[in-house]
Amino acid sequence: MEYLQLFFFYLVALVAIVAGFCVISCKNPINSAISLVMTFFCLAIFYVMLHAPFMAAIQIMVYAGAIMVLIIFVMMLLNQGAEVIARYRHAVIGAFVAAALMMVQIIVLIKQGAVSATVGPISSDVIETVGHTELIGQALFTDFLLPFEIASILLLVAIVGAVVLAKREV
Repeated sequence: MEYLQLFFFYLVALVAIVAGFCVISCKNPINSAISLVMTFFCLAIFYVMLHAPFMAAIQIMVYAGAIMVLIIFVMMLLNQGAEVIARYRHAVIGAFVAAALMMVQIIVLIKQGAVSATVGPISSDVIETVGHTELIGQALFTDFLLPFEIASILLLVAIVGAVVLAKREV
């Protein structure tokens, strides 16, 4: 059973890497966005494999759903032609260099640190008895209420700003 889980992990990791490569190498921005959605789905699968189903559902709803609709809406609103896209093709090389440097940094951090050490009052036993969703809700609406409300106001201002900019064009 453990070999099957390991095989599935490597398969999903391979799909995530290929989809991430397609995000930065596709010439069509819509194809890049679809590849980004595939990367988000692979990340949600990783959350499920880590026994965090709430985070997987949020990953799919927020990022693969709402954020990608927003990105595609902005691409259609800007309507950039092929000449603008071709002008920024050299940025792909910079993205590869940045990704390689980040990969080296992640490998060093994993080898030198205790990445999966349990620290704090919430252990795996508490998570199994109480549940992920309840623990996240308690933390979000007690300890992090002010940042949550500030983020909601910031999103509201961004939506109003997008509507004002879009209305000005018409």
